[in-house]
Amino acid sequence: MASANVYLNFLGYTEKAFDFYKSVFGGEYAMLMRFKDTSEAGKMPEADQDKIMHIALPIGTSILMGTDALESMGQTLNMGNNFSISISTDSREDADRFFAGISAGGKVVMPMADTFWGSYFGMCTDKFEVQWMISYDKK
Repeated sequence: MASANVYLNFLGYTEKAFDFYKSVFGGEYAMLMRFKDTSEAGKMPEADQDKIMHIALPIGTSILMGTDALESMGQTLNMGNNFSISISTDSREDADRFFAGISAGGKVVMPMADTFWGSYFGMCTDKFEVQWMISYDKK
């Protein structure tokens, strides 16, 4: 069964925001990766190296996730594009089917592809300007 979670984008204060959320909801981070820990680290300014590439905080059966949007990578945030709905699927086939459906009439930001972090992943904005992330992680 697919699951839906919220993915938040911040301008350099993801860690501070998630430390706050952790203080409210409790638990431990399931994942915390900085940009300096990725294969893309050499392509970004030193000032962005310690920013958060991906963080995940389980809350009950859901996961609150986030990242720092980097202006050095051409990312900008406005109210409305500071979050995405993240769908985790049970198969590559479901990921492809959901991605094709939700991106129809919208804009593909990143086509479905295998990523350096190990997921089969894609991003799009649907025809109603809602941002989506679709992923499949082999169990």
